[in-house]
Amino acid sequence: MRLNRYLALCVLVASLGGLLFGFDTAVISGTEKALQELFRLSRFWHGFTVASALIGTVIGSLIASYPADRWGRRLTLIVIAILYFVSAVGSALAWDWYSLVFFRFIGGLGVGGSSVVAPMYIAEISPPQWRGRLVAIVQFNIVFGILLAFFSNFCITLLDLGDVEWRWMLGVEAFPAAAFWALLYLTPQSPRWLVVHGRDREAQEVFCRLGVAVNEAQQLVNEIRAGLERSDGEEPLFCRRYLRLVLLAVAIAAFNQLSGINAILYYAPRIFEMAGAGKNAAFLQSVAVGGTNLIFTLLAMSVIDHFGRKFLMLVGSIGYILSLSTVAAAFYIYGTQFDTLGNIIVLASLIVFIASHAFGQGAVIWVFISEIFPNTVRAKGQALGSFTHWFMCALISWTFPMIAAASGGHAFAFYAAMMVLQLIWVMFIMPETKGIPLEEIEQNLLGEKRVPMQSPFVETQP
Repeated sequence: MRLNRYLALCVLVASLGGLLFGFDTAVISGTEKALQELFRLSRFWHGFTVASALIGTVIGSLIASYPADRWGRRLTLIVIAILYFVSAVGSALAWDWYSLVFFRFIGGLGVGGSSVVAPMYIAEISPPQWRGRLVAIVQFNIVFGILLAFFSNFCITLLDLGDVEWRWMLGVEAFPAAAFWALLYLTPQSPRWLVVHGRDREAQEVFCRLGVAVNEAQQLVNEIRAGLERSDGEEPLFCRRYLRLVLLAVAIAAFNQLSGINAILYYAPRIFEMAGAGKNAAFLQSVAVGGTNLIFTLLAMSVIDHFGRKFLMLVGSIGYILSLSTVAAAFYIYGTQFDTLGNIIVLASLIVFIASHAFGQGAVIWVFISEIFPNTVRAKGQALGSFTHWFMCALISWTFPMIAAASGGHAFAFYAAMMVLQLIWVMFIMPETKGIPLEEIEQNLLGEKRVPMQSPFVETQP
């Protein structure tokens, strides 16, 4: 089956939220040391400055479900694009530490919102046999945004801009944010959201534009409507019926950050300097990390709908454990006296770590969370998973400078131990969701009668 062109366009546009997500997340790595020196920050306030955007992501992920449910996924993404733009321009023009923290917080709201709405929107417009790969495009754009941030930072350091270098690093995000905002006007509302709001005819029209045959679109709308009737529209997310789904979302999101991934992305140049690299070499090694992330994300996207979500998580967990244990051992052995061999060991291990993350957790988390919740609580469930992810991210990133100052080995040893627990969770608890229609996943995970559905997505042109 070929992918409908209009569907592909909608997926690419929505996934630009992921690109800005990744860029905003990683761009701070190039500025954090200069900001610490400029504003004379203690380790505590240095960690807080880096985590200020993450505080925004926690709040953004919590509140994103409300506009996504009330006003629709598309309009919410438009607001998110505006937040990204305001944050980039404001951060570049920041006149003191307080204004910088405020505008980074605004960007964090956009990142938190993106992590909820972009994968959810794509999951709701995608056919089952393509859903894993299409939602994973969000993750591809996240890592592409991370790579762009690392590369942008590296290029800006070569310009030798002096005291305004950090302003340029933070400000360039305004350009992709503006493009994201403009392109969103080419996309439709989510058809599943339209059905939830009683706009069945509009939903049927959108499904047709997305590649569903005319005679099958009504059947699909009827299936969604039947799923809504099985649920109580007023039923809260936190109830006995959804307990298993809540625990699955919280677990995968918490483990994602307990790997230390965002601490490593935020502090990548500093970690490489701790391991003996010079400034330019540290920034260039960060680009190598970003490139590895991109390559293995592409590999994961190509196989996620063939091998399934659990296989990728198993491989990634094993890679996490091996690489993090090696980095921890290197810091215990070398301390602060790294030689060339020690620097190579850290670089190679972190590249294996990034590859493991990209192939496993990075590719799976947003796909999995977007799949497991029913239509009536999907936005709330996605928000819960995203909130857990960003809360843990803020906690890990805020505390990393203080822990690493005492011993880099302690931090990486803790992350390795957490990944042993993740491996056990994947092996014995995590369900497989590949290739199953969303409404059927709902029935399976809630223990209701399974009614297999045929995919109505067919090979048509827009």
